[in-house]
Amino acid sequence: QVQLVESGGGLVQPGESLRLSCAHSGSTFSFTAMGWYRQAPGKQRELVAQIITGGSPNYADSVKGRFTISTDNAKNTMYLEMNSLKPEDTAVYYCWGLTTRSHWGQGTQVTVSS
Repeated sequence: QVQLVESGGGLVQPGESLRLSCAHSGSTFSFTAMGWYRQAPGKQRELVAQIITGGSPNYADSVKGRFTISTDNAKNTMYLEMNSLKPEDTAVYYCWGLTTRSHWGQGTQVTVSS
């Protein structure tokens, strides 16, 4: 059974940084693709960053140049490095992985506020 567990969310001020982690059961190579989504209050869940196994990452325009997605295959963990955070980045962030179906983590809250 695939499990995804996020950590690293919190409250930060605008301009600060956070790193989210997604620990997953099984090898990274068991996933066709992995990524991060977010959902702000009253809004639909949206793609933040995605990486297809063996390919290059892609990012939402709103986070390009500020966020970086990466994986550590030895630790079975995916990361989202978030820099220059803005209040509009406030959301619940979800880890996602694709095998024969989509798998989701429980989400971690990120709040950017002064």
